[in-house]
Amino acid sequence: MMDLIGIPPQLLFGQLLIGLINGVFYAMMSLGVAIIFGMLRIGNFVHGAQYMLGAFGAWYLMHLPELFPGLGLPSLGYWWALALVPFAVGLIGAATERLFIRRVYDLEHAYGLLLTVGLAMVIEGLFNVTYGAAGQQYGVPDSLKGGVNLGFMFLPMYRLWVIFAGILVCVATWYVIERTKLGAYLRAATENPDLVRAFGINVPRMLMLTYAFGVGLAGLAGVMAAPIYQVSPQMGQSIIITIFAVVVIGGMGSIFGAIVTGLMLGMIEGLTKVFWPQASTTVIFVIMAIVLVFRPAGLFGKETVAAHAADISAARPHSILENGRLWIVLLGAGGIVLPFFVYPVFGMKLLCLALFACAYNLIFGYVGLLAFGHAAFYGSSAYIAAFTAASWGFPTELAILSGVAMATLLGALFGWLAIRRQGLYFAMITLALAQLVYFYVIQAPWTHGEDGIQSVPRGYLLGFIELNEPLNMYYFVLAVFLGGFALIYRIVHSPFGQVLKSIRENEPRAISLGYSTDRFKLIAFTLSAGLAGLAGGTKAIVFQIASLADVYFMTSADALLMTLIGGVGTLLGPVVGAVIVVTMQKEFATLGSWVIVVQGAAFVLCVLFLRKGVVGTLESWLSAREERRRQLDAPNARPAPSGAHR
Repeated sequence: MMDLIGIPPQLLFGQLLIGLINGVFYAMMSLGVAIIFGMLRIGNFVHGAQYMLGAFGAWYLMHLPELFPGLGLPSLGYWWALALVPFAVGLIGAATERLFIRRVYDLEHAYGLLLTVGLAMVIEGLFNVTYGAAGQQYGVPDSLKGGVNLGFMFLPMYRLWVIFAGILVCVATWYVIERTKLGAYLRAATENPDLVRAFGINVPRMLMLTYAFGVGLAGLAGVMAAPIYQVSPQMGQSIIITIFAVVVIGGMGSIFGAIVTGLMLGMIEGLTKVFWPQASTTVIFVIMAIVLVFRPAGLFGKETVAAHAADISAARPHSILENGRLWIVLLGAGGIVLPFFVYPVFGMKLLCLALFACAYNLIFGYVGLLAFGHAAFYGSSAYIAAFTAASWGFPTELAILSGVAMATLLGALFGWLAIRRQGLYFAMITLALAQLVYFYVIQAPWTHGEDGIQSVPRGYLLGFIELNEPLNMYYFVLAVFLGGFALIYRIVHSPFGQVLKSIRENEPRAISLGYSTDRFKLIAFTLSAGLAGLAGGTKAIVFQIASLADVYFMTSADALLMTLIGGVGTLLGPVVGAVIVVTMQKEFATLGSWVIVVQGAAFVLCVLFLRKGVVGTLESWLSAREERRRQLDAPNARPAPSGAHR
């Protein structure tokens, strides 16, 4: 029987139930992220991996006899997992905080996010190596099998249990944080730790327990999700970006906002599956964009004066390593002879990614804005360039320029939405907006879904230079890279670039001098997006394909990794980082899934021990050597006699 709006009641209420269940998991996960951010100011990107650990923990307990056949261990079911696994995951979280997270509390917030990205890659990569992409089945406990027939739908008992238990956990957590003395101590410890220490409270231990509690919530959500979803290494990766979008909508750090927004958005997502299934994967991100226009701090967040981004650049403007003209000549000379030592295809990949990293460094290194969605510009340009060349027969130059135009337009739009926020807010907003592009590419018919756009013609440069010839194509890419590198050097060393540096170093002072800092940041973000599009469009022509990997968020992580390894805020750093990362990927290609683990470990090691990157560290060494030389020369300098000048 159809209802008044033509939708079967079973479908409507069934999707509402699924939406409510998803909303419970969104609320629990967002609650953990909000607690960790609100108390510790850490964007815990590893939260998805910790959610996955909870699900695998439950699976391990059930399969103890098979995993350890010689020990005679019993199989522990769901209820044991519900009691033990969140505690175990919380202990892992406490160890993680003690060994890693604690080291970045006093650093610029970008480092905390980068560190947790690396940890997530390591954890998920290790499980992917062990179990592959296939999921593991975890059955519903016998005591919660069956369901209730409501007439218009059948309600499974386990899903009803998840709804009530999840909401109860959320409400109890909110009460503890907001209405108890312990919660007051936690808030005070983050706002004024010295005062709290004066009352004899061990602040480091309290912060560790706070992080462990937030992680334990992720573990609990993982256990509850195991009987509903497949237990797989990717299950956390698929939800974490949505969780950050929920947190941004609710208000970063708002406990109440995380709960209410998670439940509400789960229901909206379920209703969208009924009326417009294709939009169900993007509706949360569309809502986020709308909310940001009218409420930049989120629905329940408080407007605060954002602190300017810390100056994380190690470059000295008069250093030889920042001599752009010299490096354009040297890179050009090196690029000319490179294809005689490596395969031209490898050289072209290196040049495209080096340009991509340089474009990213323009906004991160020289403006101090941690963007996490540059894959949207790189990938959208790749798709537009591939489509216009393959379907419309555009010449190579025009196809690439059309991709650049699309990336630039997206950059202007995304920048306009995100530029009013800074730090972790900015990173999460750009990440969530980039997901809109990713989901659109999956569903749009002209992108061919998972197959991508293949057999893209290289064509002729200027109508007569055959680009199917590898060396011709290589030298064209080299010219594109050198042009982009020269443009970035000119931007950075122009009066406009000097204003960008002043914004990075002291934004309030730049505002006091009369500069419209938001306008300068928006222009820089748009330029960065356009240059990323230049790299992406060129890549599509080089490899004759545009694929989902180009718009996937890990492509943004690659740009971050290259910039971080080479040296944030240095002219040459992203190029050096690209050489290291691309070479590492080539050498470790035979390792298969281990490549993700190696890349994640590189993130962690760079954040902990090589924050200035290769070029930045070399800059510091040169600066220290010059300072020592001045100190040695100072005692030898004798003042002129008083009567020397008459």
